[in-house]
Amino acid sequence: MNFFVFLRDNARWLAGGFLLTFFSSFGQTFFIALSAGQIRGEFDLSHGEFGTLYMAATLASALTLPRLGRIVDRVPVSRVTLLSVPMLALAAAGMAFSASIVMLFLAIYALRLFGQGMMTHIAMTAMGKWYAAQRGRAVSVSGIGVNFGEALFPSAFVLISAYAGWRNSWLMAAAVLVIIALPAIYLLMAKERTPQSIVSGNGHAPAPDWLLRQVLRDPLFYLVLLGVLAPPFIGTTIFFHQVYLIELRGWSSQAFAASFAVMSAMTVTFSLVSGQLIDRFTAVRLLPVMLIPMGIACFVLAGITAQWSAFAFMALLGLSAGFSSTLFGAIWPEIYGTAHLGAIRSIIVSAMVFMSALGPGLSGFLIDMNVSYPGQITAMGVYCLAASAMLYLASKKLIARRAAPLAV
Repeated sequence: MNFFVFLRDNARWLAGGFLLTFFSSFGQTFFIALSAGQIRGEFDLSHGEFGTLYMAATLASALTLPRLGRIVDRVPVSRVTLLSVPMLALAAAGMAFSASIVMLFLAIYALRLFGQGMMTHIAMTAMGKWYAAQRGRAVSVSGIGVNFGEALFPSAFVLISAYAGWRNSWLMAAAVLVIIALPAIYLLMAKERTPQSIVSGNGHAPAPDWLLRQVLRDPLFYLVLLGVLAPPFIGTTIFFHQVYLIELRGWSSQAFAASFAVMSAMTVTFSLVSGQLIDRFTAVRLLPVMLIPMGIACFVLAGITAQWSAFAFMALLGLSAGFSSTLFGAIWPEIYGTAHLGAIRSIIVSAMVFMSALGPGLSGFLIDMNVSYPGQITAMGVYCLAASAMLYLASKKLIARRAAPLAV
């Protein structure tokens, strides 16, 4: 099917998925970290202390998500949005009015749970269930919403907070969620879609439907998870400590904020490219390559101090993020079927949220211990290359299993 025909025929569902990930930005680390300097100043927190607080709140959201996330298997997507979007708006308002460490903790907990967690989870689960032959394309179009958010929101927040203050900027975010996001997403997702084919675009019949307990006993699940967990750990850590990195390098904060647009452009481009490739070759076959650009990006950021290295880092990171975001939206139904996809994905998203919590806290602790931050980034690059080797093994085994399926 022609890509533009696909967009036309599926506009409402793709737009709904896009808006879910776009407005998840308010619960993503790159957006929360824009207030990091003001928060640390007002609450008298060190890098390590704020990183620990952020880690604890994110860990709490990761522990909540597996139980909350499986609701997508039982309740229509449009109704789940009636819970998630207002709760994300309430969390944004909570950031604006936070007057104590406890209030700040609860606000971050809700932002992470309903923003990065549920909004993304709803979108990717819906695309995985609603599409078969064009699943890669559907996931890629829906997933790039957060990349548009990365391109738009950092510069907008810096501009608005310069005039209205960071707290009023969070109030504006809450208003946008209630006035624009909630009605738009609900109306677009009100009608559910039924897959028009049971065969994927690459000719494969659907995978058997695994139960969650069977997935958790599958060794290959954990090999793939090694790759899944690298992007949230690395991206979250670097974005969370972006103020420290800027200070360390002596860079312009406006220029660094502008570099997000480069990453977003690359991510959007390669999300769409990977969607086409997945529908042609399968997500499993693309597994081994998607972390290699991220590894190179880490080496560039760690080893080059000139301002332009931020743009080179963002470009390489965007390339890898484009592949990984689409890949990890498509691969789970490809391996484990769709009947219990909400429950399976809730565990995976929880693990990703856990790693996004661990990164800032661990790195902040190491910064307070005077451990070289460029050295930490180098170690992240080494992990990407090692994980790529493990993903190659996982890919080979999954292809062999697909050729001769095991009883599940």
